[in-house]
Amino acid sequence: MKVYLLNSGSLVIDRSNVLWNIDPGIPVRFPVYSILIDHPDGLFLFDTGYDYEHVQRVLPFEEPIQQSNETIPEQLKLCGYTPEDIPVLVNSHLHFDHVGGNRFFTKGKTVLHRKELEQGRNPEPFERYGYSDKQWDHADANFETIEGDLEIAKGLHLYETPGHTIGHYSLLVQFENRQPILFSFDAAYTHENLEKEIQSSFHIDPVAGVRSIRRVKQLAQEHNAEIFVSHEMEAFQTYKKAPDCYEG
Repeated sequence: MKVYLLNSGSLVIDRSNVLWNIDPGIPVRFPVYSILIDHPDGLFLFDTGYDYEHVQRVLPFEEPIQQSNETIPEQLKLCGYTPEDIPVLVNSHLHFDHVGGNRFFTKGKTVLHRKELEQGRNPEPFERYGYSDKQWDHADANFETIEGDLEIAKGLHLYETPGHTIGHYSLLVQFENRQPILFSFDAAYTHENLEKEIQSSFHIDPVAGVRSIRRVKQLAQEHNAEIFVSHEMEAFQTYKKAPDCYEG
């Protein structure tokens, strides 16, 4: 099994949005990435980054930087694939920086939490920026909704970690010959979120969010897994990026 991290560029938010209400007025540039898994059962893609034109139009204050080779089609090309080769796209949640390339996937199915699909189509007013990119809900999208924890393929475990959004999932990847990796997605932007048990300011349920942070930590301990956080530049710079991969 091979796990590729697909670089989608970077954005800027205030530090008080990384750690809820902590240190306002400090801009933080953070990475955005997706995950491609070449599994014995086929290819699985988790999230699709952000769409540069959408962010420039709707959220220009997040100062997007995305090179021409950092779109999902170009990142897949680095791994030898095209969007048409992907039979399963899994969305951890439907915020704009995780669905920007969904529109390229017209052949396979899109797997996500049932509650997330409902919320993405009818978000609360305070969630309008998070769910601002609606291109994921295109005419060719074939949605398969799920609930609860489940193993979607051998060694690929989805765990419910709500709070950031109502139907958020984190992913545990168990290899045969290396340490497991637990992708927190936006249950924890950074290792500091984990250490201090403070979630980001973008959430629907802060209490559930803290419990999900604790769940991520507990899962990592139970499975002796390395946690890969979603939006920490310092950590991301140490990760292997496509076309390099984690294999085992």
